Amino acid sequence: MIAKSLSCTVIGIDAYKVDVESDIAQGLPAFNIIGLPDTAIRESRDRIKFAIKNSGYRFPDGKITVNLAPANIRKEGSGFDLPIALSLLCAVGIINQNRLLEFAICGELSLDGRLKEIKGALPISIGLKEKGIQNLILPKKNLIEVSNVNGIKIYTIESLNEGVNFLNNRSDMKPQNRNTRLKIKYKSKYRRDFTDVKGQEHVKRGLEVASSGGHNALLIGPPGSGKSMLAKRVPTILSEMTVEEILETSKIHSVAGLLSPNKGLILNRPFRNPHHTISDAALAGGGTNPMPGEISLAHNGVLFLDELPEFKRNVLELLRQPIEDGKIRISRVKGSNIYPCRFMLIAALNPCPCGYFTDPKKECHCTPYQIQRYLSKISGPLLDRIDIHLNVPRLNYDQLSEKSRKGETSEVIRKRVNKARKIQEKRYKSDSIVFNARLESKELEKYCILDKEGEELLKMAILELGISARAYDKILKVARTIADLEEKETIEASHISEAISYRSLDRDFWMM
Repeated sequence: MIAKSLSCTVIGIDAYKVDVESDIAQGLPAFNIIGLPDTAIRESRDRIKFAIKNSGYRFPDGKITVNLAPANIRKEGSGFDLPIALSLLCAVGIINQNRLLEFAICGELSLDGRLKEIKGALPISIGLKEKGIQNLILPKKNLIEVSNVNGIKIYTIESLNEGVNFLNNRSDMKPQNRNTRLKIKYKSKYRRDFTDVKGQEHVKRGLEVASSGGHNALLIGPPGSGKSMLAKRVPTILSEMTVEEILETSKIHSVAGLLSPNKGLILNRPFRNPHHTISDAALAGGGTNPMPGEISLAHNGVLFLDELPEFKRNVLELLRQPIEDGKIRISRVKGSNIYPCRFMLIAALNPCPCGYFTDPKKECHCTPYQIQRYLSKISGPLLDRIDIHLNVPRLNYDQLSEKSRKGETSEVIRKRVNKARKIQEKRYKSDSIVFNARLESKELEKYCILDKEGEELLKMAILELGISARAYDKILKVARTIADLEEKETIEASHISEAISYRSLDRDFWMM
């Protein structure tokens, strides 16, 4: 007899509906699964067999063939255990076929018949909803993760027996999700705050500008000047996440199996800080079955690269295309996945190998050649994608010991960032642009209008400071953001002046 159930697989962060067809024929006992299953699905044969037996049911005799359709899409993960087991029980008459087809089913079975949580429950529930599926059965441990998905009824069970009883109408189970529009009031739950940072007011201002316009930033300074401390507080001043950003970010973490079982969703912007020994596959993503890497886990958040020149050259070069496109395609032998990766890059480096070049208190012992060689580890094309360069000097004793004066809190700064982001959202409503950092040459002419003094100052910078053509565009974008922070439509000379001050690496004297 042939029986059928519905399930789902995840490719990248997108869900695809899968028909699970089970046939029990006469012949020598055998259990085959076809339809491009991965190793985890092939191994499910033993889990399913013992889960059915230990749940009090008789495992079917004969030749069992399970087909996962469509056959041209690869399937992976342990979430097919439950739909296969239920389809087999349907094939022997324990479950009604019509009732079984009312639900999409995903779940991993233990040998005793209990269910374990699965990866990717959030993208599965969202994807099935978009495909018109009305009912979904999942393990109870995935409840918090999917409870805010609206438009699909989600039923959660703890065991195979509970699923059989529910499908046979022996239990009165209600949908577990809230069935309300996801409303999240943004509250800063970070342990860190910008008030923790003493001094460095100009660096805080530069990071505020970077956060307002989505600009990548580079922090340059001697050891102990506070570069890492400042970078780790950038997420606390970024604009609040929209519902769409929360769900999209959470989908990536769900696929990677990194969602907290107690929270379910990523409510705060991610901050990823990989070590400089990271491999290219770990940064970009990969594996036998491609999984998201650090740049995708930083989606809608911050990717912080400390000690930038210490990263391998080939690892850093991987960032160039994702920074431009906001997505990355991971291709391996077993398939190709696309993951979003719109992140804000914050990088930090010492000005020389010993770290004390430009430090007024400690003498630098590096030769000009050593400094040049150290900085040349970072390619020009990568530096070209960083809009703001900030020098972070060492603090003196008076600044460190000052207790009475505290800087602005992250909440106060974030309010200004939110206001600037809303101005950009309104301005680019008819364009496919999110913030100023994404402006192209055509949009620069349209949206970056300078007053007369601003034009003269920018002309002088190009002629006298040797500002390159590529830096010209960066200055305009940053100046546009500074003007937005002041709620000015026209870019003024003061905005251009501040934007030029954020281009220290373009000045010949710094590069020697």
